[in-house]
Amino acid sequence: MEPALLSPFRPVRHCLVLCILLLAALAPPAHAQARGPLVLAAASLQEALTAAADSWTKKGHPRPVLSFAASSALARQIAAKAPADLFFSADQEWMDYLAGRNLIVSATRVDLLTNRLVFVAPVRSRVSLVVRPAFPLAEALGGGRLALADPDAVPAGRYAKEALTRLKVWPSVEGNIARAENVRAALALVSRGAAPLGIVYATDARADSSVRVAGWIPANTHEPIVYPVARLAASSNPEAESFRRFIVSAEGKAIFRQYGFGTR
Repeated sequence: MEPALLSPFRPVRHCLVLCILLLAALAPPAHAQARGPLVLAAASLQEALTAAADSWTKKGHPRPVLSFAASSALARQIAAKAPADLFFSADQEWMDYLAGRNLIVSATRVDLLTNRLVFVAPVRSRVSLVVRPAFPLAEALGGGRLALADPDAVPAGRYAKEALTRLKVWPSVEGNIARAENVRAALALVSRGAAPLGIVYATDARADSSVRVAGWIPANTHEPIVYPVARLAASSNPEAESFRRFIVSAEGKAIFRQYGFGTR
């Protein structure tokens, strides 16, 4: 029997097949090539922004990476060249801080959300406050401390100090402040019973079933609470602008309203 003839083209075909398989193995899948934007956001945005990220991801986008902390801490990180794509602040001041250093894309800045300040108490507490000038706040504390985000840096704390000053009660409680690194840390002090009262955003109070609202702080006692969002100048992620546009859209605003925020 004659030996089978070998095709001179077969080794070439085998080589091509192997090369194609090798390239396919080395190439990342299309969906892995896109990277979700890194968003640095105020601590009070945890639930609402997470829900917005969930909704956006369901549309086929890579999931954003969300990092929550005090706006002051995040702005300083950005100024120190920490990598990020979007900044979502709880006040104008820290966004202005970055704008003054040319660290945001000014054309992308949007004043998106509003909020209110409230006193919170542990859910079993019977304390109820009528917030008006010279109201007996120190007496309501009963020797305990008032939990606040750091009033010298963190937006929630600054708003609270401004309000209590205008209400003429700050001097009576200034020595009994439990300073927290952000508004959620202040909320936790009340939730755990470590402080009889705290001042947080109304949206924070909604997020923790272990506390209840003990009094509303009049909006005219402090500067307006406004949350601006902007893309960072150092960002090169194309998904960053897409996500920013989503959260400022009608659909995005509706998500934030579900969590108690006002929208502009």
